Amino acid sequence: MSSEIAGAFDINCTKCPRIANNLNRIKQIHPEYYCRPVPSFGSRSASLLIVGLGPGMHGANATGRPFTGDHAGILLYKTLHEFGFGNKPTSVSVDDKLILKNCRITNAVKCLPPDNKPTTNEIINCNQYLQKELEAGNKPDVILALGKIAHDSVLRAYSLRLTQFKFSHNAEHKITDDIILLDSYHCSRYNTQTKRLTESMFKDVIKHAKELIDG
Repeated sequence: MSSEIAGAFDINCTKCPRIANNLNRIKQIHPEYYCRPVPSFGSRSASLLIVGLGPGMHGANATGRPFTGDHAGILLYKTLHEFGFGNKPTSVSVDDKLILKNCRITNAVKCLPPDNKPTTNEIINCNQYLQKELEAGNKPDVILALGKIAHDSVLRAYSLRLTQFKFSHNAEHKITDDIILLDSYHCSRYNTQTKRLTESMFKDVIKHAKELIDG
């Protein structure tokens, strides 16, 4: 069975001209790169849905899998494996036989924006795909938002006010009767190198998510 959810992904989407032009430019420079909207990764019936910001230039934009091939994925996949959400601690390519267990990863923005900075309009344009992801029959118990843009995108997808739930690291928000939104600083190179997000801090978040699911 395909892991894609009807309406939650369009590999031919060009709704954001600035992003589409950027992908075309990068494809000319790096013809081996994926350079398209990146699909979600993991089972559609997973209890944990992780929402990142968007593909990295030399990561998901190159490989076609979220958080694969870049620095941000190193801590993410290592920690997921440690807490039983993956069969391997690394993600290097789409054919590396990595399997997520009861976990799914997607992004608030499906394509790489110029300078890794999507505009508000681009974030809103892409929100329809996250909405479809969350409207699917098999809903997650916990949504883990990596960063404030991901946090806000989840709120938009549920038609909630952005001021209703404040982003804060490891904060827990009950956004529906059955779903908890959990926040974390993004596991980007900048955040980990500046120690805004340490390995211990991120482990605490994934542990928190697992406890919520198991409980």
